[in-house]
Amino acid sequence: MNSTAGAIAAIRKKSGDALCIMGHHYQNDTVIRHCDITGDSLELARRVPHISATRIVFCGVYFMGESATLLAGEGRTVHMPEPDADCLMSAMIPIRLARAVLEQLVRGGRRIVPLAYVNTSLAVKALTGEYGGAVCTSANAETMLDWALKRGEGVIFMPDKNLGHNVANRLGIPQDERHVLRIDGRGLIEPESQPLGRKILLWPGACSIHARFRPEFVEQARVEYPGCRVVAHPECRQEVIALCDAAGSTSFLIKEAARVAEDSPGSTLVIGTEENLVHRLAARHRDRCDIFPLSRAICPEMAKVTEEKLLAVLEDITGGRGEPLAVAGELFEPARLSLTRMLEVCGK
Repeated sequence: MNSTAGAIAAIRKKSGDALCIMGHHYQNDTVIRHCDITGDSLELARRVPHISATRIVFCGVYFMGESATLLAGEGRTVHMPEPDADCLMSAMIPIRLARAVLEQLVRGGRRIVPLAYVNTSLAVKALTGEYGGAVCTSANAETMLDWALKRGEGVIFMPDKNLGHNVANRLGIPQDERHVLRIDGRGLIEPESQPLGRKILLWPGACSIHARFRPEFVEQARVEYPGCRVVAHPECRQEVIALCDAAGSTSFLIKEAARVAEDSPGSTLVIGTEENLVHRLAARHRDRCDIFPLSRAICPEMAKVTEEKLLAVLEDITGGRGEPLAVAGELFEPARLSLTRMLEVCGK
């Protein structure tokens, strides 16, 4: 154990039940090893309301810390090792533009329900809650899209068009019932020329990491590893998912690796998602099966969180200098509502 890891361990031991460190699966191993709770976005959201610790340290990108702040109980504060760790996808939907587009869509009297991917800012979540919508994660997007479709005449899915397409495919919604919105800095481009009456309207955003995967990567994997099984995250393009054997959330990919290791020892599994998780799964199951990444894919924002920064925030907290995340008062309730709707629909 290095000196940084030892110092973190000492603070954790001294803090006892008053401290809880949470980490997203895309964090690197030097951070993950210190976490009390790890998970994907859905699992972490589910766990936060039940945490009794008065100090929660969230290792992930900024929107995740915001969500934890919304869901944490009274008397609990949320701290982040790296507040500047952002999500590039969430930056693709600035609140001013999101509000302008939504107002344009409902102006004609059509009931449009917003469904915001968890990878969005606090302000976008608040807008979603204000307009009767909810948040979703990749693990429950199918359930939440079905929920939203039953509550309006159409759904605007924000901001990941790839996840929206893949979930629509799972629900059997044809391509001609979807439309990727054409948007500029002011709002919809020539709305009269766009098929805005379609069932699903997709914001033109995407995960910059998962969008790197291309169909030929799947084809190359099957040549390089004959007989391999290929699975990928649904933030990949639908053309990639169509060539895979299965697709699912981060939690699904973890369970699939365990299943393959148990049921098909000696086989090869190729996974299309953020590389830190793939290498962790490869190490976990190395004695039973081979696991490889579909391609290089490291999230630079997740990588901003380091073991050294984790130690620094813990020292600030124990020294009385730690500044918790703060949520603007007018955004708190509508943003929290968009999250709690998801938890209620999916069951806590």
